[in-house]
Amino acid sequence: MTREQLIENIKKKKSFLCIGLDTDLDKIPEHFKNTEDPIFAFNKSIIDATKDLAVAFKPNLAFYERHGLQGWKSLERTIDYLPEDIFVIADAKRGDIGNSSSYYATAFFEQLKCDSVTVAPYMGEDSIKPFLSFPGKWAIVLALTSNPGALDFQFIYDKDTPLYQRVIKRIKDWGTIDNTMFVVGATRAEMLSDIRKIIPDHFLLVPGVGAQGGSLKDVAHHGMNSDCGLLVNASRSILYASSGSDFESAARAQAESIQSEMETLLREKNVI
Repeated sequence: MTREQLIENIKKKKSFLCIGLDTDLDKIPEHFKNTEDPIFAFNKSIIDATKDLAVAFKPNLAFYERHGLQGWKSLERTIDYLPEDIFVIADAKRGDIGNSSSYYATAFFEQLKCDSVTVAPYMGEDSIKPFLSFPGKWAIVLALTSNPGALDFQFIYDKDTPLYQRVIKRIKDWGTIDNTMFVVGATRAEMLSDIRKIIPDHFLLVPGVGAQGGSLKDVAHHGMNSDCGLLVNASRSILYASSGSDFESAARAQAESIQSEMETLLREKNVI
């Protein structure tokens, strides 16, 4: 999916919602566990209930890889089922070099038909560049995360500049605004203003809204640009809004609430 197509879809749906498919067999409604493919069956119901409200879906590969071959089959079926107008993010956090990096890119872009994949930048340019050589595909680079361990490296300062800003400054010139996004955690929304000074036009993938406590309003205030420039992810708050027979309607209600707030924010910023 191109940048123009993504922006058009955001404006059409009045939403920049990304739904994370972090599907945990221990949390899905019991009746799915008797089906042939419980993970796919649950994902299908969530997709059907929310696909008109979201512009992106983000399967977290850890929740599929843990089940071996069957998990990969569930992942493939899920991605194949997603509508054509959905931006598909493989949340894989890959970070390798040489042929390994190239083969990861081929796996996600050509075999699984994903639009994008999250990548870790620690090994440098040759761990990112292979993902940037596929037209219409995106590398989404981990930049600033919300976990406690982020303090171990991301906030190491050199001449008053934290490492995460140095990483963004270096990587922004490896690709373009048409093939590179950055991950910035919603619980660090106040830092988005400084990040926007470095990359005013890049899209940002922002996890952490919902169950993790991030504020959508704060994210939009500090991070939204004239094209929106944001994909805000919610996972558990939508997937597990209910564990009962009403899980689909509960998931939709939660997604509708987020989309409604997003529409208001898009209008306030004159994006739509």
